[in-house]
Order: sequence, then C-alpha cells, then structure tokens
Amino acid sequence: KMVDPTLAEMGKNLNEAMKMLEDNQRKVEEENEKKYARKDIPGPLQGSGQDMVSILQLVQNLMHGEEEEETSQAYRLQNVGEQGHMALLGHSLAAYISVLDRERLRKLTTRILSDTTLWLCRLFRYENGSAYYHEDDREGLLKICRLVIHTRYEDYTVEGFNVLYTKQPVIYISSAARTGLGQALCNQLGLPLSCMCRVPCNTMFGSQHQMDVALLDRLIKDDVESGKLPLLLVANAGTPGAGHTDKLGRLKELCEQYNMWLHVEGVNLATLALGYVCSSVLAATKCDSMTLTLGSWLGLPAVPAVTLYRHEDPSLSLAAGLTSSQPVEKLRALPLWLSLQYLGHDGIVERIKHASQLSQRLLENLKNLDFIRTSVEDELSSPVVVFKFFREYSNRDQTSHAAQASTIQHPIISNERHIYDTFNQWLGEQLAQLVPASGVDVVELEDEGTCVRFSPLMTSAVLGTEIQDVDQLVDCLKMKIPVLTSTLQLREEFEQEVRRTVGLLYIEDLSWPGLGVVRYDYHSDGKNDDKQEKELEKINTELLKKLNELESDLTFSLGPEFGGQKNCVYIGMVTEDLDVSELVETIAATGREIEENSRLLENMTEVVRKGIQEAQLQLQKANEERLLEEGVLRQIPVVGSVLNWFSPFQASPKGRTFNLTAGSLESTESTYVSKAQGTGTTPPPTPTSSLAKQRLPGQKIFKRSLRSSDAFSETSSVSHCDDLEKTDQRPPTLSPGQEQGPLETEKTEEQKEVAQATKTDTEDIQNDKLPHDCTKVEEQESQR
Repeated sequence: KMVDPTLAEMGKNLNEAMKMLEDNQRKVEEENEKKYARKDIPGPLQGSGQDMVSILQLVQNLMHGEEEEETSQAYRLQNVGEQGHMALLGHSLAAYISVLDRERLRKLTTRILSDTTLWLCRLFRYENGSAYYHEDDREGLLKICRLVIHTRYEDYTVEGFNVLYTKQPVIYISSAARTGLGQALCNQLGLPLSCMCRVPCNTMFGSQHQMDVALLDRLIKDDVESGKLPLLLVANAGTPGAGHTDKLGRLKELCEQYNMWLHVEGVNLATLALGYVCSSVLAATKCDSMTLTLGSWLGLPAVPAVTLYRHEDPSLSLAAGLTSSQPVEKLRALPLWLSLQYLGHDGIVERIKHASQLSQRLLENLKNLDFIRTSVEDELSSPVVVFKFFREYSNRDQTSHAAQASTIQHPIISNERHIYDTFNQWLGEQLAQLVPASGVDVVELEDEGTCVRFSPLMTSAVLGTEIQDVDQLVDCLKMKIPVLTSTLQLREEFEQEVRRTVGLLYIEDLSWPGLGVVRYDYHSDGKNDDKQEKELEKINTELLKKLNELESDLTFSLGPEFGGQKNCVYIGMVTEDLDVSELVETIAATGREIEENSRLLENMTEVVRKGIQEAQLQLQKANEERLLEEGVLRQIPVVGSVLNWFSPFQASPKGRTFNLTAGSLESTESTYVSKAQGTGTTPPPTPTSSLAKQRLPGQKIFKRSLRSSDAFSETSSVSHCDDLEKTDQRPPTLSPGQEQGPLETEKTEEQKEVAQATKTDTEDIQNDKLPHDCTKVEEQESQR
C-alpha cells in the first residue's frame, strides 16, 4: 500500500520532537547551557539559522525552565499520551493539507467536517445538528447570538443597529453562570449592558444554584410589556461552581412560549454519552444549541470546543459566522477528527464513565464523615462533588448558639462564615498539595461560601486520576478534620486567655487559618512613635524566633505575605491535646524576658556612655594635677630628662576602671598596689522565665498529659509542698569549729532577709499546708 512519504516523515518527526520535549531527565552540554543561560531575555535573530535539534532544545528549556523552580507546579502539567500525539499531529497535518489544490482540499475538509459532526451528534444524542468548531469556548455562544439576531431582525443585515434601537434585544443568563460571560457577549456584539438580564437562582425551593423559572417568566413578561424583544436564554447543565443543572424541560417550554432561543452549556453534558442519563440532563438534547468542551473531558490537548446547533437557513448561519466558505477554516476539526478515531466510541464512553465513578466513590465516602457538608444536586449520580467543613452543633450547643445569635445576629453570622471560609480555603489547599492527582480546587459559592470542589470530568483525564487517588483523598480528609475541629474549638479559649494576660494583645484576623494571632504589647514612656514601633518589631521578631526554637508541634510565623498584620505572631493549626494556658503563659513570659533584656542592655549602654564621659573628665583633671606636682621644668624635653635623672619623681600611676555591675567609676590604685584586679560584686542573675512544668517522659511542650491531667497536677503540687517543708525544716549547716554567736546570728539574718522576703510569698500561698513555717517566720521577725 502506497504511503505518502511526507506524511510518514511528519509522523516520525513529531514522535522524535515529542520524545525530546517530554524527556525531563535531559543532559545538556556545557555549550548549550551557556547558550541558553539567559533564555528569558530576547536576543537578535541569528543570520545563519539553526537546526531542528537546537530549536527543540530551546523550546524544551523555555517549557521546563529550572526544575527546582517548577517542582511545586509540575503536577499540573498534562501527561500527553498517544491520543494527545494524534491531536498534535492534526495541527501539523492541517498545515500540510492547506497546500493542496483547491478541489482536493474542498473534498478532504468536507469529509473531515461531516464525519466529526456526525460522530458528535450521535455520541451526545443531538439529532439533525450542525457543528461549529472554535478555540475560545465563548465564541460558539457569540456566534449563536448573532444567528438569533439575524433570525429575529429581518432587516438587520441592511439597517444594522438602527433595528436594535427601535426594539432592544434582551439576553437572559443565570446568576450562577461564568463570571464575566454577559459582559463579554455585550462587548463583542456591540450591545449595551442593559441588554443583559441576570436571572436569580432559587431562594425558597429546590437547589440554590438553579435558575428561578417563575421569576424568569415575570422578567420576560415585563420586558415584553416595555417593548423589548426577548432573544436568547443561556442555561446550565452543570454550573461552573457547584455543577448543578437548571430545569431544562421547563425552560424549553418557556422559550417556546416566547419564541426564544435556548442555549445550554456545562460539564454535565458529557454524561449524555453514557447509557444512563438523568432526566434533567437528557432534556438538553431538545435545546436549540449546546457547547461541548471535549479537550478537558477526554484529556486531549489543543482540540477545539464544539457548538452543536439546529437551524434550517444556511445563509443566516453563514452570515453569523457559524459556517465558512473557506476550506482552511474547516480544518479546525482535523485534530478532533484524528483523536476521536484513535479513542473510538468505547474509549470515549469509558473515560466519561470512569470520571463519573470517581465522583460517586468520593460522594459515598463523604456521607460517612462527620463535620463534612456536601452540596450535590443528585445523591445517586453527580459528576461534580462540592463539600465543605462545617461543625454541627449538638442540641444544647445549638440552643445556646441560637440564643447568642439572636442577640447579635449580623456580626456572629458574618464572623462565623468568614472563619469557615478561611478554614475551607486551607483545607482545599492542603488536599490539593497532598493528593495532586485528585485535581481538587477551591471554589467560592454565593450561599455556601468557600468550598472544595472535585470535578473529575474536567481533571481526571488530564491528571490520570484513579480510584486509589480518591481513597487517598478521603484518608487525608480524615486526618485534617480533627485538626480543624480542635482549632475551631480552641480559638475562643485562646482569645480569652490572651485578653486576660497582661502584656499580650489579641489581634482578630478572620482570614488566618489557625489558632489565632497575638502581639506582645510594648509601651515605653518618653519614646516617639517611630522608635517605639521599631522596638515593638524587634521584640516580636525575637519572640517568634524563640518560639520556633521550642520543641513543639505548633507552627509560628509572621503570617501571610500580603494583607497580614505587622509585628505579630501567627499560630497555625493545633490538635485537641493543646494546653492553651501554658502556650499563652510561655508567650507572655518569653516576651517579658526579651523586653527586660532589651531594657537592661539599653540601660547598660547609657551607663557606659556616662561612665566614659566621667572618666575622661577625671583623667583630664589628674593630668592637670600631675603637671602641678612635677613642675614646669620637668615638662621641658632636655631639661626634664636631666632633672629626672638627678632627682627622680616618684608618682603612682593613676587610672580609672568602670564597674559594669555597680555602674560606678573607681580608681585603679588598689589594682597597682595588690597587683590583681578586684572581682567586685556578683552580677545579678539574668531574668529568665520560670516555666518549668513537670512532664511525662516523651511529652512535648504545650501538650496536656494523655492520662488524667487533674490527678497529675494534684500529685505534683503535693510533692512540691512536701519538698518545701523538708527544705524549711532542715537546720543550717556550720563549718567545723565555727560557732554562731549573737552578732553572727544577726549578720546571718540580715543576709537571709532578701531570701526570706522572697520566700514569704510562696509560704503565704501555701498557708493552709505549712503552718509551722509561717510561725517560724514570725518568730524570726520578732527576734530581729
């Protein structure tokens, strides 16, 4: 059988090029590394030209870049398989076929277009339909709008916008439609925004994401009475957010009543290829047009979207741009024509069926999880699964929560929703990071707020999602739910503890997914605002550093990069065994320690500065006194040397030493006499936080004991009191041959006065358990 050598070479070159581009473990020669080191900077066009290998190497470098920079997003790159190679080959073939003679090109493009249209119409149960292939998925709806305008306004071709001015057209879209769809249509059609009518979704009955049919009926009647022309209705078979389907049957009846065009789009249209289709989606086969995005459904790169429509006047379709007399325009369907033949009918159905099974598997597992609320249209078959974390209240908690919410309704509802939105945002990001093959993402819904969405029809074919990926997703979700629940429960306790603690300031940041935000409050009299702000930043930065050095399971950070509070410590997610009081106490004590050390250093700096100035004055005065003692003759160079040789002048060296402990300036005469430097007084101990808490072996900081914490704390307090009693009852130790007389006793008492005064506070706290010690202190005071 004869084979076109150009086609064979084209296929071979494509395979080699794809193999080179997909080879992530490439070995680049040194000259190529230097050659493409500055690949982001445009350079001049080389005059001699380059070979194909060098050009493909450049494309590969531009695609992959530095591997260490792309690791976080590498999982999002599509794995192009054999079916993808067929789609890419279609673009190369389209360029080759376009050079054929006009008659052969017309026959070939007509065959490709008719085959692809017939296959898609049979596959998605759309009888007697025509197809328009387009790159932008909104372009098909735009052409349909132009077709309807040409159909309803007979003089539009001649009169133009004057016809629209006399009777303004109206296009109806759902409030759950894609963001910016209505504005894009008005801009491309040259219509004012008043021609676009957004229809609200149901608020009382049915799904919150379905178009309100009764309200739509009233809106159409009002527009007709005001002299407007209802033109087209855009419905959804799978809303972009929640994946719900409008009541297409009732909407079709309404469109027939007012002679309107019904266009349907959405991901649920893919299920029309399955053997069992729910009735709400099956009604889409009776609509006037629908848009299919086969590239994401089947995992095909660079294939066009398809808009199937029914219309009997080919001249109007040509005027609207749905058909073209240029054969090259018809070659858009070539990549899809090749890919559909490669997959076959069974392969296409199997991919869509596999995606539906994945969503059903996840939905069944979510039903058994607590604190997870799903938002699906059909519990039995829903291609899109939307869920969120939500903590249900018990009967008692629900009563108190309702009573509290009735007092301050709006702040509590808004704050609670904001907190749940933040937590679900964090949950979705964590799941997407832990199970990248699942393809979950975060979506914002009008009523439910922030939710996690699983839409395998849009992602499974691209990412290769399997059943085990869904099971792994459920396992990760089970691990994250206790963390979310514990953090949500302890947020209020943490806030109360911080507000009760002196020196700490609670910062309310509802957009932070964690336990909370705290700031060590630093106030210093006599300092301006800029200096105090710098000191506050320094203390909180050092506080964050010391908290991260502790051996705990908590995460402390400066917060988000944008939009966060300054000079704060952000605490992340926690578990249920967190000791909130110990955490807050540690933060406050560490902050006080940093502040005291900072003040000590600041005071020492001031003392040293003043001491140096005083020492300079005293040394200058000593030099003047030395001049008076020695006389003027001894200062003359030659005479002074002779005079000193005959009559040496004995003068003790005078200097000054600065005692950092006492903060005083002292003379150095004693140092020269004793030939040793005095040690001075003992420096005061550095302030440290007394946070020693008895722990079980292996127990980390900020963790409550897994055993009975009350029994443990009671036992530890009793043992501590017993140690104090033993210490107080122990007689003082005397050195051998030393007797303690009355004077020595008085000196000893004076030396222990500070220790006794410090100890009195502890003894007052334990007054009921240590009566003997209290009596002993009173006797000593009377003797003193």
